[in-house]
Amino acid sequence: MRFTLLIAGTLLPACFALSGCFNDEAISAENRDTSEKMVSSDTQLTPWTGPELPSDLNSWVLLPAGNNTPADRVAVGGSGLWLLDATGNPITEPYSGRFSALDTRPLGSTLLSATLDEVRDQTLLLGWNVEQQAFSAPSWLPATDYPVESLCFYQDPNDYLYLFLIGEEGSGQQWLVAEQQQLLTKPQLMRDLHLPVGAQYCAVNDLLHTLFINEEDVGIWAYPANPETNGERQIVDLVAPYGLLQDSAQGLAASSDGVLALDGNASLHRYRIEAEGWQAGAPLALPPLRDAERVFSRQSSAYIEVLLADAADQQLYQAKLPQAELPIAAPSIVEVPAQAQTDSVPHGGDAADDPAIWVNPSDASQSRILGTDKRGGLGVYDLQGKQLQYLPVGRINNVDLRSGFTLGEQQIDLAVASNRDSNSLELFAINPQTNNVSSLGRIPLPLSDIYGLCMAKGPQGDIYAIANDKSGRFLQYRLQAENGEVTGALVREFSTQTQPEGCVADDARQRLFIGEEGVAVWTLGTDPNQPGELSEVIRAEGPLHADVEGMAIYQAKKPYLVISSQGNDSYLVLDAEPPYQLRGVFQVGVNTAAGIDGVSETDGLEVSSANFGSVFPRGMLVVQDGRKRMPQGNQNFKLVSWEQIAKALNLP
Repeated sequence: MRFTLLIAGTLLPACFALSGCFNDEAISAENRDTSEKMVSSDTQLTPWTGPELPSDLNSWVLLPAGNNTPADRVAVGGSGLWLLDATGNPITEPYSGRFSALDTRPLGSTLLSATLDEVRDQTLLLGWNVEQQAFSAPSWLPATDYPVESLCFYQDPNDYLYLFLIGEEGSGQQWLVAEQQQLLTKPQLMRDLHLPVGAQYCAVNDLLHTLFINEEDVGIWAYPANPETNGERQIVDLVAPYGLLQDSAQGLAASSDGVLALDGNASLHRYRIEAEGWQAGAPLALPPLRDAERVFSRQSSAYIEVLLADAADQQLYQAKLPQAELPIAAPSIVEVPAQAQTDSVPHGGDAADDPAIWVNPSDASQSRILGTDKRGGLGVYDLQGKQLQYLPVGRINNVDLRSGFTLGEQQIDLAVASNRDSNSLELFAINPQTNNVSSLGRIPLPLSDIYGLCMAKGPQGDIYAIANDKSGRFLQYRLQAENGEVTGALVREFSTQTQPEGCVADDARQRLFIGEEGVAVWTLGTDPNQPGELSEVIRAEGPLHADVEGMAIYQAKKPYLVISSQGNDSYLVLDAEPPYQLRGVFQVGVNTAAGIDGVSETDGLEVSSANFGSVFPRGMLVVQDGRKRMPQGNQNFKLVSWEQIAKALNLP
């Protein structure tokens, strides 16, 4: 989910450092005007004290109603971890230890708590089993090389439970700790986080899939909580005179429509997301608090209950805030896991791009995946994802292949790629006896900057390469052999109005599909004697989110067109024949058992209906993964069983 920035986050740190980006007098006046319109109101606070509770408790969680336990809240401190009822009476003996920072979530028949074990200086995961009325065996995450200041859970729409660790040194981590209401035997590190120096508090709004972090003396930031996102942050509010916070945030807590923030001026701020960005309500005064610190919350259908601490007298106070209208959640998209993944490409950054699948005609289990590294060459992988070859031929962007090309006295399987270094078609031969891929040279093209590419095969066996550049110009070449070399003859030219990249040919029906990245998917015939008139298949709106990227044809009795909807990290499956009915949308999610992360920002993809054996009996989809997680690394390609896709989308 992408929100509008209120202030450009990339410019803000430089502005503070230079102290020359803001007119202090003008900004202060603007804030005064805003404050006059947003008159502060008092919040009715009620003191809350549990009977004979130790005074060293420093972090609290208010548990949701219906958590299947007698516990109403959880607290930690130097005397241990306490499970309490609504009156503050312990429901069991505390779990002994010295703890700080806390979050707790119901997990099946367990209450799962995460807290910082100050003795071991590690994050503790501890469950309370409802049926056994006992704590489970403790487990600890690996120690970090920085002090952990705060932690918080995030539950995504597909029932994966993540834990964020927030470090004051500007570092953090996101761990996958549970799936489908089951604690993982071994939590998985999803990604390292780069956070503001001085971050002390965090909160997560599950409905908005948003992580909130404070930055001391600066303000509050919102980050995407999904580990497959790019981590771009947005400003929620700033410390005066640039924003409405009168002092650094002293605590954060989720609200139904956004986040609550407690500032050192004993005011509670409430922020909600709207189309134009994060909006602040009137700050709520908190008498009789004198030195407010830390705020905790829980939601009900009628109100938001908050618990606040006053450092001046170590007193806890409760209050109820009116419930806001819940944000409309985007409909969840069905997920399927990948069954395998390739080794990472050798170059970092945005390097992997487009795959092709070569099916071994005599033994499909010995088939190969060709994957482009647009910073250096072409990788060749087996069906387990192991890299077998790497051909360092230059910045290879897209690749495709066709069998049955006659070269001299032999027939070869021919792969062609777009080489942006030489602005050419890069040629490769695939030997079906050895499964080896070798270079065949290249064909220079008159494009300004070659970009996307696909291949087609005509009814008489003619093989074509169709290349484009970012201007929208497409060139179709008939490939042929002359004197032992592959040459190309230009047979047709057509264009789109804006930038294209992905394309795929349906040889069985002699149709070509091309993607105009920000506009639509178009189709035309592959016959070079036909005009290059484009017909619309699907617009880049509704379920298809720009950029339109990779495309492939699943060849079967019922053929399907698969499209990468890069803007929302999903894939569309359409009939490959008019009227191109949409059959479903899916995402590639986490496979924790195999240690394979989900997929995001896919560029290229390829699909095959061949029977590759027990794991892929109805074929496979290979997709480029824009962000390698679990652990982080260079980009790679994921292999997904078509059988699972068909089951998830109820395809015939």
